[in-house]
Amino acid sequence: MDTLRITEIYRSIQGESTWAGLPCVFVRLARCNLRCRWCDTAYAFRGGEKMTIPEVVQRVTDMHTHLVEITGGEPLAQAACPELAQTLLGGGHTVLIETSGSLPINVLPAAVVKIMDIKCPDSGESARNHWPNIGYLDPGQDEVKFVMASRRDYEWTRTVIRERALEQRCHAILLSPVFGQVNPKDIVAWMLEDALPARFQLQMHKFIWPPDQKGV
Repeated sequence: MDTLRITEIYRSIQGESTWAGLPCVFVRLARCNLRCRWCDTAYAFRGGEKMTIPEVVQRVTDMHTHLVEITGGEPLAQAACPELAQTLLGGGHTVLIETSGSLPINVLPAAVVKIMDIKCPDSGESARNHWPNIGYLDPGQDEVKFVMASRRDYEWTRTVIRERALEQRCHAILLSPVFGQVNPKDIVAWMLEDALPARFQLQMHKFIWPPDQKGV
């Protein structure tokens, strides 16, 4: 039976994306193939509890919440992730997956809502973006996220959005500041000046609880 390494499973509110504010169960898978400079979940890089897919699904079911997000680390670094997603879908859940975009997303069931990072230069991992993933996005539901630490990151993001016509390729384009490294007001001002077809967002959970608190 397929197993996964699970860092944590918890119920909170969704803090990002167009789903922000909704009650959500988070299934955080261990392991990641990237090492972004600003990563706030480095504790998920290794270790984790070994669980079968039925055990994970039962834990989620016991939390009585329709919306589920599979996250990491990088969830697609574990081969059983697509099967977990399909099993959760089969149980009637709406399933989101938060992925770095460095691994192919076309292994996931079509009904999974993909929230895909495109790594900016200041992350140190922009060379790892798997650009064919843009072609796998569903314009009716999937979302793309850029996490920015500087004006340079913003200008790079603007170029990617325009050259790849991202507003036609996905349901939402999300711009986020690295917490504590760039003034959110600056990103908003740049977006408005450029009439960028994107949505600004903050990590809501970092304003409700301490920014480094786990399990929220």
